Amino acid sequence: MLTRRGFIHAGSLTLLGADLARHLRAAATAPRAAGKARACILLWLEGGPSQMDTWDPKPSSAFKAISTNVAGIQISELLPKMARRMDKISLVRSMHTRGNDHPQGTHYAITGHEPNPAMQFPSIGSIIAREAGAHGEMPPHILVPQWERSRQYEEYFRAGFLGARYDPMSIPDPSRKDFAVADLSLPKSAAGAAVESRQQFLKLVDARYRRLHEGAEHANMDQYTAQAWRMLLNPKVRDAFDLSREPEKLRDAYGRDPVGQSALLARRLVEAGTTFVTAAGFHSNSWDTHAKNDEGHRDRLCPPLDRTLSVLLDDLSDRGLLDSTIVLAMGEFGRTPFVNPDLGRDHWPTCWSLALGGGGIQGGRVVGSSDEQGAYVTSDATSMGDVFASIYKAFGIDWTKEYDTPIGRPVKIANSLEDKTGQPLTQLL
Repeated sequence: MLTRRGFIHAGSLTLLGADLARHLRAAATAPRAAGKARACILLWLEGGPSQMDTWDPKPSSAFKAISTNVAGIQISELLPKMARRMDKISLVRSMHTRGNDHPQGTHYAITGHEPNPAMQFPSIGSIIAREAGAHGEMPPHILVPQWERSRQYEEYFRAGFLGARYDPMSIPDPSRKDFAVADLSLPKSAAGAAVESRQQFLKLVDARYRRLHEGAEHANMDQYTAQAWRMLLNPKVRDAFDLSREPEKLRDAYGRDPVGQSALLARRLVEAGTTFVTAAGFHSNSWDTHAKNDEGHRDRLCPPLDRTLSVLLDDLSDRGLLDSTIVLAMGEFGRTPFVNPDLGRDHWPTCWSLALGGGGIQGGRVVGSSDEQGAYVTSDATSMGDVFASIYKAFGIDWTKEYDTPIGRPVKIANSLEDKTGQPLTQLL
């Protein structure tokens, strides 16, 4: 019998089940996309890397260009491990976007739209969560780690007018010793009769939820609450978040910092069935090098990027996941071709670079080019809408689709500059 004390425990547990149910409804209501890609990992380089000191080396950089394992492609000497893996990833050197500050740049890079105070646009992760769903009982969209400061930026990675069901499940920094996912942690007090009386417990939870949320929108809430509880009680799902199951040597290879452990967790999550994971470990180690750009890129930024991205690509490949998993490494813009008085480089959305591969995206290719200084695009100007359209096509999602906002305005899911629909980068597909 479920006692009064047990029911109090049930009340706290219901909050967990209801939150998970929200993410699971997103997965259940999505059609199954039919492309080669089944998952995407966004390695978010917060702050904006310098294009000439990473993927598009120029004479103005303090660092020399080195050859890669793909003939004709050179990158910065600060990325030697990636130089040996250029066949697994491609470069876009002609990104041309808008937004010269971090909020505007981030919003545009993640949604393809300029900020609008009257409406929040959905992120690419939320759109893929809606269109492709998830595999199994995993949430389709996860953000790791959650922002502990500047929570404004986390808003841009959410679902906006699509609704909270397509928001990412946001979890703490997995590099911390006390790392735990609250949504998957049953209180110790729940380990007794409440869990043992699972069926009775679920009936009470479902009845309570229906009383609180009457109406057609919640008619099937019992289904998703039950699914959330299956997830809570499913060791395979909980294991997906458990980095202690990884070999110590592999954890070391990824790096024990937020960058490395977030990427490793992202790999575990897509392997378990999550569709889109943003690994945002760099928000504790920003690429925003307004001062001492060369020192920052050399000593604290490029080493973890080179280490983590190369190991992630190898790990996905070794597990047979790279063919079905897109890896996208980018920030919100690039950096100025000139150095300021503080020996730094400032924001530059006019021309910058990103890297992507896997999941149907060909490796060892370069889209576009920039001038001698890396200041302006000289061929194949590329918008975020073009990048999004390429990713959607790899997933089998119709990139020309539009959503209606709550006020009936159509919004492109692959929005390009001048409010045009982005076009897939055929060189990469």
